Amino acid sequence: MESNPPDILILDEINNALHLKLVDLDQVLQIIEKKPPQMHLVLTGRNAHPQVIELADTVSEIVEVKHAYRKGIEPQPGIDY
Repeated sequence: MESNPPDILILDEINNALHLKLVDLDQVLQIIEKKPPQMHLVLTGRNAHPQVIELADTVSEIVEVKHAYRKGIEPQPGIDY
């Protein structure tokens, strides 16, 4: 990340992994703090840790309004995962 930074780095579902203690909070905080200024860093998932929120430039929350799963429609490859 430091020697040849991409334009964007997406850590998909990292917030859930932090919440479940599958990854170390200090390591994630270091990634955020060491992010090169020109690189976009996107952390996804529910239950964002307060320290992650504090370091972030932008925090958004997506709320489910309606989902096919509630009607018994199973997740579909390419759509839901």
